[in-house]
Amino acid sequence: MENILELRKEFPVTRSKTFLNHAAYSPLPQRAIDVMKKYNEDLSHFEIDESKYSLGQEFFAKLIDGNKDEVALVPNTSTGLNIVANMLDYPQDSNIVTTDLEYPSVVYPWLKRKLGVEVRYVRNVDGRILLEDVEKIVDDKTVVISVSHVEYVNGFRHDLRKLSEIAHEHGAYLVVDAIQSLGAVPVNVTRDNVDFLTASCYKWLLGPAGAGYLYVRREFVEAFDPPFVGWASVEPEVFDTIEFWDIQRLRLSKTASRFEVGSPSFISFVGAAISIQLLLSLGIENIQKRILDLTELLMDSVKDLDLRLTTPKDKDHRSGIVHFLIDDAQRRSERLRAKDIIVSARSNGLRVAPHFYNTKEEIEHLIRELKAT
Repeated sequence: MENILELRKEFPVTRSKTFLNHAAYSPLPQRAIDVMKKYNEDLSHFEIDESKYSLGQEFFAKLIDGNKDEVALVPNTSTGLNIVANMLDYPQDSNIVTTDLEYPSVVYPWLKRKLGVEVRYVRNVDGRILLEDVEKIVDDKTVVISVSHVEYVNGFRHDLRKLSEIAHEHGAYLVVDAIQSLGAVPVNVTRDNVDFLTASCYKWLLGPAGAGYLYVRREFVEAFDPPFVGWASVEPEVFDTIEFWDIQRLRLSKTASRFEVGSPSFISFVGAAISIQLLLSLGIENIQKRILDLTELLMDSVKDLDLRLTTPKDKDHRSGIVHFLIDDAQRRSERLRAKDIIVSARSNGLRVAPHFYNTKEEIEHLIRELKAT
């Protein structure tokens, strides 16, 4: 990727820190800061021109190769997953399949006693989820395979196409948490036949908290009733009148907006839209290549330090996350932070997550400090 030094000027964090923690909470690019500031200024004068601001549905749709009418606004990934979990039907003795590597929000919605569904876990093998193990546990009573596209600790990346094939062979849905992949890894819901996908924007998408999106495959948009409804759930024609709203009947939207409830955090979505545009302009394939180059350098350096990697080395299952075991992980992460190097302590090790604007020199700086600690 060319002009990295110019691109780094977009990120104020680079002036003071070596930030390698995009799997947690990412710093905003300057253009997102600027548009959010302008939105607030316009709001303070009550001069909001909505045509000047996008809430990002069309950009998110482009990012995943979906359509705008398949995208709903949600405040976060957990809300998106809960919407899906609570609108599906669960016949007697049905089950959902997930893995033992998941972030809690990918599993918790299905653990509710009210749903009455069995939760089955595919056990990892050295940090990987094997497709043959998924096939063994999925059966004709499986309603959902629920996974993170990229696992949050070690960065293992699932093959969504093959998971969807397993799910659909048994009449099940594939539900994907894409918060650790979108913005760093290409995602194509059309090619991979993903049924439902959701993600917040505050990690690899470089947006603020409070903004997220839920993708619902077009054929399912009107097939399910939303678990929650409000003014944002209905057809826009309901508001095309100076009379009272029609509250005698519920006219749900024919697009994915039927899964929205009320007013979103407009300022968050305005910022998220600009950040997603930046990523699209650079090209997700280009971003992925740069991230993989940086993580390969990191993984090779970690092995030279005789530290044990838990992240898969093959590129088919890699992402932007590198995790390795290390003694006193919390203390080491704090000592690194004291030197303005930001990583996370996770699962008895350190998790490092560079983005496209990071540099080889920053990776080498981290390695030198690891040796010193």
